[in-house]
Amino acid sequence: MKYKLFNGKRFPVQIVDGEEVPVITGKTKDIIKNKRTGKIYESQVDFDKDVKDPTTDTTKEDFRQDVEITVASLSVFGKTK
Repeated sequence: MKYKLFNGKRFPVQIVDGEEVPVITGKTKDIIKNKRTGKIYESQVDFDKDVKDPTTDTTKEDFRQDVEITVASLSVFGKTK
């Protein structure tokens, strides 16, 4: 794979419409939460355990999942038509 420097950082490049474009990757993180109480769980398995626990009033309808995406910062100036 070919690499190129953009803003002092090394990125893999891909050819798009004849132009070299940096391939920017990101990190994702799932956030499992009880939407009624706001409690954050380590995983969906932990949430499911809470639903099955007879000492709590957590239900399947309390499930909320968010995805946090973090990408590298990159300023690219291209040509406009």
